[in-house]
Amino acid sequence: MSVVPVKQVEKIQWYEDRLTQWTAQAVPIGSTAPVVADLATKTSAARAAFDAQQLIFAQAKAKTLTLNLAVSAMGVAGAGILRQIRAKADIAGGSIYVLAQVPPPAIPTPVPPPGMPTDFTAALNPVGSLKLNWKCANPAGSQGTTYQVFRRIGSASTGAGGAFTFIGSSGVRSLTDDTLPAGAAVLTYRIVAVRSTSMGTAALFLVNIGVGGTGEMTASVAESPRLAA
Repeated sequence: MSVVPVKQVEKIQWYEDRLTQWTAQAVPIGSTAPVVADLATKTSAARAAFDAQQLIFAQAKAKTLTLNLAVSAMGVAGAGILRQIRAKADIAGGSIYVLAQVPPPAIPTPVPPPGMPTDFTAALNPVGSLKLNWKCANPAGSQGTTYQVFRRIGSASTGAGGAFTFIGSSGVRSLTDDTLPAGAAVLTYRIVAVRSTSMGTAALFLVNIGVGGTGEMTASVAESPRLAA
């Protein structure tokens, strides 16, 4: 391990802390007065160079801050004029953009509807609720998508029939159904992705509730997703 620090400023300080003692004891420590004096000269030069560098860094930092503030002020003023140009163009027409040498605003591309839910899974919780998970590939720019979940209940003998009941909505691709009635054996879930006034294609998932080999209640997805009727 080196006795002298590696970092430049620490190295300068290390020699500065010892120069007085080394100057007074040059011969006893095995050196000579001229050699120690030469080190003192070089140490002073190193300190001066470091201080000059730090001054330049401080000046550069101040100039960078000045530049950032100036560009920010310019941007605010320019944005104000651009708003005025757009407002004028709304009244006088697109020729204002030609006059101002500014391109007209791009017409936004309509965002496609949300996707259709797929890869549905269902898992029974110890308290008797059913944790539902699914995937859904939504197009870019479709932020704010929520999922509406509906359910209808059947039995092992009659199948899943009847009307769908809305059980909740979720901003993520999962929902816990904690309203399962006792004895429900066959459940059909209808899930549809919704964004603002746009609605994706709904999908149906059939879930069977049964008893496992060790007597525990189980839930299994009996069908792959299919289009809702």
